[in-house]
Amino acid sequence: MRRALLLTLAPLALAAPARAQDHSGHDMPGMEMPAKPAAQPEQDPHADHAMPSTQGPDTPAAHDAHQGHPMPAMLAEERAPSGTDLPPGNAPAPAPAADRAADRYYGAEAMAAAERGLRREHGGGTFHQVMIDIAEYQPRRGGDGYRWDGGAWIGGDIDRFRLKSEGEGRFGDRVESADVQALYSRAIDPYWNLQAGVRQDLGPGPRRTYAVIGVEGLAPYWFELGGSLFLSDKGDVLARAEGYYDQRITQDLVLQPRAELDFAFQDVPENAIGSGLSTAELGLRLRYERIREFAPYVGVSWERRLGRTADFARARGDDTGGVDLVLGIRAWF
Repeated sequence: MRRALLLTLAPLALAAPARAQDHSGHDMPGMEMPAKPAAQPEQDPHADHAMPSTQGPDTPAAHDAHQGHPMPAMLAEERAPSGTDLPPGNAPAPAPAADRAADRYYGAEAMAAAERGLRREHGGGTFHQVMIDIAEYQPRRGGDGYRWDGGAWIGGDIDRFRLKSEGEGRFGDRVESADVQALYSRAIDPYWNLQAGVRQDLGPGPRRTYAVIGVEGLAPYWFELGGSLFLSDKGDVLARAEGYYDQRITQDLVLQPRAELDFAFQDVPENAIGSGLSTAELGLRLRYERIREFAPYVGVSWERRLGRTADFARARGDDTGGVDLVLGIRAWF
């Protein structure tokens, strides 16, 4: 009996130290134990997110970056078209604003002067140029020759006054042919000018004065072309066509083929001009354009009097033309 009681109490004696290690419920003197935080419910990271598949086709976007911004089409409807909004055409420009804040602050007179300066600085000014296309020396048998072709102009983008002159001769001898033209030039489009004025011959023989009308400009593919019609004070009608093309070979070398043709609608014996194609000049010049304002060149020029004009030249003991080596400069300022 005694042995059975001991065997029953033994497990209880072994379990007593384990219970003694649990301090829960023990009050430690002088210490305050922190209260346990309340258990928080687990949150879903995607809570409140609207999934695309859950939005219907008519559901507005919740966060549209452009929401409330006026669209350009809306702005265009709110204001009248102006400037580049207007359709292309030749309609007159709109009148400038009459009641400007700057006028009230600076005064209308001061602002008018400022406007004139603005127009002058942006294409409304007066410009000028002197252009010498040809100033050359031509070594020839029986006397070296020379030739010039150039002009000058002053004015604006639309209206200009223009002087042109060309001629040739021999050193130590008379000028063979020369003329000067004074022209009013008006732009008829961005590339072409209509010209009208007078021409005065300066060469040998009777010196005629002509009324002139012509055009000059830049043709497609950068061909410089010009044509003139002359009506003399004696009723003679002449014409001239000329053109050239600048072919840039390198940054400094420019090859320029050039042609000039003169026509007459009748014989003018006193000036040794026959009807038809009277003279032709074809040239090929290689220009060294290191400095554009002053470019020397070398080339060849073929000039010939033709038809009845050649007959008049032979009758006067003059040659009818040939091929010349030319050395010259092209300059402008």
